[in-house]
Amino acid sequence: MGDAMVDGLEAGVEIVVVAYGAPDLIREALAPVRDFAVTVVDNSSMPEIERIAREAGAAYWDTGANLGFGGGVNHALARRRLPGSDVLLLNPDAVVSPEVISRLHQALHAQPMIATVGPAQVYADGSHQQVTWPYPKPAQFLADAVKLGRLVKSEPRYVIGSVLLMNAAALEAVGGFDEDFFLYAEEADWQYRAMRAGWRNIAVEDVTAMHVGAGTSTDLDRREVFLQAGLERFLRKHHGWLGWQLSRWSIVIGGVPRVLVFRGERGRAARARMALFRRGPVAVEAGIRPK
Repeated sequence: MGDAMVDGLEAGVEIVVVAYGAPDLIREALAPVRDFAVTVVDNSSMPEIERIAREAGAAYWDTGANLGFGGGVNHALARRRLPGSDVLLLNPDAVVSPEVISRLHQALHAQPMIATVGPAQVYADGSHQQVTWPYPKPAQFLADAVKLGRLVKSEPRYVIGSVLLMNAAALEAVGGFDEDFFLYAEEADWQYRAMRAGWRNIAVEDVTAMHVGAGTSTDLDRREVFLQAGLERFLRKHHGWLGWQLSRWSIVIGGVPRVLVFRGERGRAARARMALFRRGPVAVEAGIRPK
């Protein structure tokens, strides 16, 4: 059940949090944004998360199933508390202040045709996270395999989705998230679609949010499978079967020297990565995907 009461809340931005367990992180994420219209979509159906959300004044939706990140965002977008508002995607393991949200909102509308903006982000230890990445493309993976990756242009770029403010007009024009993506690369796909429609996606490097990073997942091997499955879906969607195969086997062949040279944990990780791409990340993900 949701709550449409938004009187007295900050206008212009609605915050969407897609939750899967980790109630303590949810509590920390919601604490600074109580003055905003917040919607929590719970893919884990946890009563404790419902209690925390309602205590924070947020609307709460139990999806009854694990819809993934993109599906959870779409669930919230279909039940907007502030129709027509810009939407801030906020990971449960991220913390952002109202001042940063205000600065992001200003930057989003400082120029026309800006689809998304995101802040600089730091981990709990103070180190900086990379917040923009080039869109995946087969030429990059092929070049990396033959040690010529620096020759491939790394623009344009997308902004990671852990703290991402989305323009309402761009959402209207581009549509929602592609729910074929489960846990990673949804934001890359959406921003790629926006870019092809003439929109821009930018990082606002002079404001900062805190991001625990993988705070709702402690199994790094499973996380790697989901991450690379998102990559496979992006490449298949935007570069076709041939583009995916070129990328996939460039990664496998390019990993051979690491398998031969590295020992210990680095060698194990290199072998696991090669095995994952030989089998295909989406196929591997199908066997471990939570229901």
